[in-house]
Amino acid sequence: MFQLFASIAHTEDAPSSSSWPQFRGANAAGVDAKAKPPIEIGPEKAVLWKIEVPWSPSSPIIWGERIILTTFHEGELQTRCYHRKDGNLLWKRGVKPEGIEEFHRKDGSPAASTPATNGKRIVSYFGSMGVICHDMDGKELWRHLMPVALSGGRYGSGTSPIIIGERVILNRDQHQFSALIALDLKTGKPLWETPRPETAGSFGTPVYWRNDGIDEIVIAASGRLKGYDLKTGVERWLVSGITGYVCTTPVIGDGLLHFAAYSNAHPHSPLPKWEDFLKNFDKNSDGHIAFEEIDLEQRDYYRGLDKDRDGKYTEHDWKARNKAVAHMENLMVAVKPGGIGDISASHVVWEHRKGLPYVSSPLFYDGRVYLVKDGGIITSLDAKSGEPFYRRKRIGAGGSYYASPVAADGRIYVASLGGTVSVLKAGGDSLKILHQVDFESRILATPALADDKIYLRTATHLFAFGK
Repeated sequence: MFQLFASIAHTEDAPSSSSWPQFRGANAAGVDAKAKPPIEIGPEKAVLWKIEVPWSPSSPIIWGERIILTTFHEGELQTRCYHRKDGNLLWKRGVKPEGIEEFHRKDGSPAASTPATNGKRIVSYFGSMGVICHDMDGKELWRHLMPVALSGGRYGSGTSPIIIGERVILNRDQHQFSALIALDLKTGKPLWETPRPETAGSFGTPVYWRNDGIDEIVIAASGRLKGYDLKTGVERWLVSGITGYVCTTPVIGDGLLHFAAYSNAHPHSPLPKWEDFLKNFDKNSDGHIAFEEIDLEQRDYYRGLDKDRDGKYTEHDWKARNKAVAHMENLMVAVKPGGIGDISASHVVWEHRKGLPYVSSPLFYDGRVYLVKDGGIITSLDAKSGEPFYRRKRIGAGGSYYASPVAADGRIYVASLGGTVSVLKAGGDSLKILHQVDFESRILATPALADDKIYLRTATHLFAFGK
């Protein structure tokens, strides 16, 4: 997979050390075959350096001696660059937008998207203003301005841009005017834009797939997994029946494309009946529910069900939601190359329905696919057949999992939202936990790997761990 990605990426001269150039590394795979990070890490263990960074759920990326991340601080949408050796801030560049997109107040941020680089240019996406490009020293090269995003569910933007060759690819799913977009990396000018009118609920990041000789971009939509021609943006194929409000990103391995996702946008999900919902929250008994009738902890979730965006929930909203998800299913699929059109019946090699992740993307590593489900539950499947090596084993750290697992040197690193990092032995017929530590700080960002080091962003700090 990495060779395919590298052949089209045409990146600049490789850095002297490893790179982790976008969300979850090369092609969002979450794997560095050469890295040898330490097994035992912790707030005071194997720490090379530790710095405070402003809160954002976006993940760090690496090129050479630079670490780049995004944040929202002092009213600015910022791209920041730190030195890998000591964590010193090399530069920061901020933009004060005219307006800020709506976002989940506890788990979201106006700077939730991870930047991407090819070693000469850095691109950052902010749902409140668009895409901005800097050189490696922080000089702004161009901006591609966009209207403030109205994300599905009003959770805020979650997708991240990727760089493939001379193209910046961005999936901008919204309540209206959803589109997959390609920009020229040198100038920021649009190359193509493909509408996605049927979807508002994809928060994942696109991946590149060399599909039967054709360069493609693959990204999920509400209820569908889709492949687009990289050169033209034309939709080439789809697999229907997956869930809605997709947070995960596909992975590629053993000649197949693997995708897994779970969400409550599903006909069998535990959403209450309208009568029960009305009974619980309709405090003034007027037959509908205003936002302020729901406490803050639940409001950010339920406001996504306000389909007509009139600031209240009605029975019409409930029925519209149920109709939209009637043919969706929480599902994992493995797709073989070569399909055109609706390939749901012809090119899905195997399916899996248990232990599916909500936000954490699947991991392909050494012939296996690993799934991390909320509650701290992991499943290991054969990538070619879907047969389980082990199913739904408990890691020992419960709660939600937003960071995606990453792997190197025969180990898998998994971080819970509550702040527990678990180091697991890859392979085998049973789960083996090598190390586990509580950072006592929330973790939403996916760790980055490079050489013999691992970089971890918590809610308050950026850590560098090494031997």
